[in-house]
Amino acid sequence: MILLHYKSKKELKTKIGEKLKYTETSIFGPQYRSNGVIYGARRPHIEGGGREFFAQITMKNNRIYQVK
Repeated sequence: MILLHYKSKKELKTKIGEKLKYTETSIFGPQYRSNGVIYGARRPHIEGGGREFFAQITMKNNRIYQVK
């Protein structure tokens, strides 16, 4: 799971069509995919403040296509 740099899922949904702002967390290799599904979260206990949320993000051509 990647760490997302957005304050809420609502904010993330407004960024459809833009590049994803994230941090890789896996020690086993990159989790980011330029095309396909990515799972991410905002973890306030790691990044400080705000709400925690999880998201399923569909990427197409390095752009956010869909957020669930």
